[in-house]
Amino acid sequence: MITQFEKLANEERDLLYQAPVLVSVLASSSFNKTEINPSQKADAIKLAHLKTFTAKPLLLNYYAEVEKGFKAAFETAIQKYFPFDEAKRSELKKELENIHIIIKKLDKEYADVLSKSLENYTKHVKAASHSVFQDFIFPIPIKGLTY
Repeated sequence: MITQFEKLANEERDLLYQAPVLVSVLASSSFNKTEINPSQKADAIKLAHLKTFTAKPLLLNYYAEVEKGFKAAFETAIQKYFPFDEAKRSELKKELENIHIIIKKLDKEYADVLSKSLENYTKHVKAASHSVFQDFIFPIPIKGLTY
């Protein structure tokens, strides 16, 4: 258990661990409402594993916890948000907004590192094809994060 998360409610902690999954689902479904982009899906799964070794030391425990059930959680999220119509996208975006609110409850240093890591994760997952995902997590331009 990450000490940083002990002050969070169980539901908040669980949602925070889902952040990379939800980011991946939105990024992977950004251009196709009927299916997930297979290369982005594979990349997301691989990146979740790699993050346990390559993340900033402050986040190693976080990504180790995320990796434990990433693939199953990814499949569950696909089923939950499929088809990727406006109503489902809106629901998914609301979850991501809630994650942003939860991150703000963490210590500033940890929150900044986690936000930047999720931003980089998003860029990597959507690299297989362009999406507008960044605008949903960071709707206001933030120097060093969005430009």
